[in-house]
Amino acid sequence: MLKNTTYNDALTHTIFEYISKAATNLELETYVIGGFVRDYFLKRNIPKDIDIVAVGSGIALAKKVAELLPTKPKVQVFKTYGTAMLRFEDVEIEFVGARKESYSEHSRNPEVEIGTLEDDQNRRDFTINALAFSLNENNYGALLDPFNGLNDLDAKIIKTPLNPDITYSDDPLRMMRAIRFASQLNFTIEEKSLQAISKNVNRIDIITRERIMDEFNKIMLSEVPSVGLLLLHKTKLLERFLPELTNLQGVEEVEGQKHKDNFYHTLEVVDNISKNTGDLWLRWAALLHDIGKAPTKKFHKTIGWTFHSHEFVGSKMVYKLFKRLKLPLNNKMKFVQKMVFLSSRPIVLATDVTDSAVRRLVFDAGDDIESLMTLCEADITTKNPMRFKKYHNNFKVVRQKIKEVEERDHIRNFQPPISGELIMKTFNLKPCREIGQLKDAIKEAILEGKIANNYDEAYSFMLKQAAKLGIKQ
Repeated sequence: MLKNTTYNDALTHTIFEYISKAATNLELETYVIGGFVRDYFLKRNIPKDIDIVAVGSGIALAKKVAELLPTKPKVQVFKTYGTAMLRFEDVEIEFVGARKESYSEHSRNPEVEIGTLEDDQNRRDFTINALAFSLNENNYGALLDPFNGLNDLDAKIIKTPLNPDITYSDDPLRMMRAIRFASQLNFTIEEKSLQAISKNVNRIDIITRERIMDEFNKIMLSEVPSVGLLLLHKTKLLERFLPELTNLQGVEEVEGQKHKDNFYHTLEVVDNISKNTGDLWLRWAALLHDIGKAPTKKFHKTIGWTFHSHEFVGSKMVYKLFKRLKLPLNNKMKFVQKMVFLSSRPIVLATDVTDSAVRRLVFDAGDDIESLMTLCEADITTKNPMRFKKYHNNFKVVRQKIKEVEERDHIRNFQPPISGELIMKTFNLKPCREIGQLKDAIKEAILEGKIANNYDEAYSFMLKQAAKLGIKQ
């Protein structure tokens, strides 16, 4: 990769021809900058969004490009930020005028004034994101790399163009972005930059939880999320917004008895599950599956360390955590709650795989049974090869039993064969407590395997149970 080379092969998308033509018409210096250029050199999938900087009006350039394009796309204008956006074919293009920025202490929203390309590259977060290709006729495809970002790409280093103290203090979200890029790209954050993050960690508090979570979720979706999670922990960023997780760190010893470090165990579980799923919320379930252990940890002289009901406590903590972090309080949150609550059930079940226990597990997990089993298998972090093999073999037995019970008893989408309306009609009852008692008794009998999951056996059982309760037809 040579800096004095032109990279016309990077600019093969049709949109660049139109941008270059529009820039010539308006006599504007124009460049493609940031992620598109970085990912070209990294040979990653070219992003679906492209950033264009013009030395002049980015809005005027966007409108001219739209005018020249055969599809005449609509231009979205954001006057407050001096930017404009349009879509063409499979990409979204954002246009901005080159600018320089100055920040106040209590906001990441800068004061903006018109600037040069150099000013615009100075304000970029990292050297690898300050790379630009010229779209101008006289040097089309030329690389502009004032901070040796190309060398940092080769060395796999995250570094700020200017003083990292100022860069991170001005816009503290860049601290999250530095760690996100390190996690996504498996890069190293330059030591001076890493120290600056630790120094400015309190500044993250001025950033909205939504923006923090946007970056955090990208870390969670990395190939090996623990890379980013460990950096967040090392710099003390993690404890600023997710103390429930960092509270798990540490090993206590009383009378020679220790427990494992549940924080580092959790990171292993997240990495394990990430090998088998790209589902963000299942990865979140792995991240939170043990958060109830910190508040439930106790030492008993006879049995040692215990974490009784940590799954129940942890599932209750999920709602408050999601609410505070502005994560979705919908079925995604309920899914994470369910996974945390049930996370130990298959592990307990693996030692005694009875039909009734499997029925209850399938009934409670429903369509999420496969996700639950994936989580439980990821939870095996023992370094003892014999134990590792034994636990995984146990789960194979559980999976087979689930398959057998499901095929035979159809519990997953369990619908009681006897409805409340039928009970009312059979015994001439109005809505009352006894109807619920009969329905629960039928459900329990099916789950315990006393009767089959069909109408005839359930109806016969209902009549016998009603007689015991003194309910007459």
